[in-house]
Amino acid sequence: MTDLATASRDAGRTTDPRPRFIDLIMSEWMKLWSLRSTFWVLLLSALGVVLANVNAAWADYRNFPLYSAETQAALTPGWAAWDAFTSIAATLVILAMSSVGAISIVGEYSTGQNRTTFAAVPARGGVMAAKIVVMAVVTTVFGALVAGLSFWASQAILSGRNAGISIGHPNALQLAIGSALLAPLAALIGMGLGSLIRTTAATIVTATLLLLILPTAMNDTKYWGAVLAHTMPRVAWGRLTEIEPGSGPASLTPYSWTAGGAWTVYAVWALVSILIAVVSVQRRDQ
Repeated sequence: MTDLATASRDAGRTTDPRPRFIDLIMSEWMKLWSLRSTFWVLLLSALGVVLANVNAAWADYRNFPLYSAETQAALTPGWAAWDAFTSIAATLVILAMSSVGAISIVGEYSTGQNRTTFAAVPARGGVMAAKIVVMAVVTTVFGALVAGLSFWASQAILSGRNAGISIGHPNALQLAIGSALLAPLAALIGMGLGSLIRTTAATIVTATLLLLILPTAMNDTKYWGAVLAHTMPRVAWGRLTEIEPGSGPASLTPYSWTAGGAWTVYAVWALVSILIAVVSVQRRDQ
């Protein structure tokens, strides 16, 4: 009987091999796009982001003759950078991408699909790693497209007033990359929160409060308020949009900080969100 049981286990291992990571990637890819909301959220948010930036550039182009000589001189490069990716655009990206990240996690738990997934693939860490890779790739491509198109369109408009800047301008590439990576960062944070909260409405509200409302409540004209504000992704994005000192939203605080510090905030939030998602799915059954 022992030999028969051993033979049966060996046969099971032979006919049911452990899934390869690429198989998990493909599975998570199909899951993501099986949600009709994914396509529409990405499409509508992309249109909203690009239109917000184009509208800002067009407003400056139209009103340029009405500006004072001092304001016209300030339009390049400082205002041109603001028009390349506006605060409204950043807000839209954070809201949309954190929601997509949250739904990718919460959707499975609300429908019970997670039980089927984990029954087929007991290695939960591998499943979550595949989900994170797919989400990071999709949202990075999204971010690169909207940031690149926004930069090109806005500066093409402003060039009609000789006020546009090129991607080769000092720190212009930093602005574009920082704006593009805001999308996967928000998505990963949404995934981390979703893995903890596991209800769609509560996760989206929490993400909005944490990423958008809380930074505005911090008084960055005071030292400790500025220190806390500088730990927030939205404020870090503002620092990365500075083409030159004093030309971006981050310049409104008397406490300056480096672009390296802003990149560190991006990295820490992303890593912590990934860690929360992986640990949470391994420690909790429901």
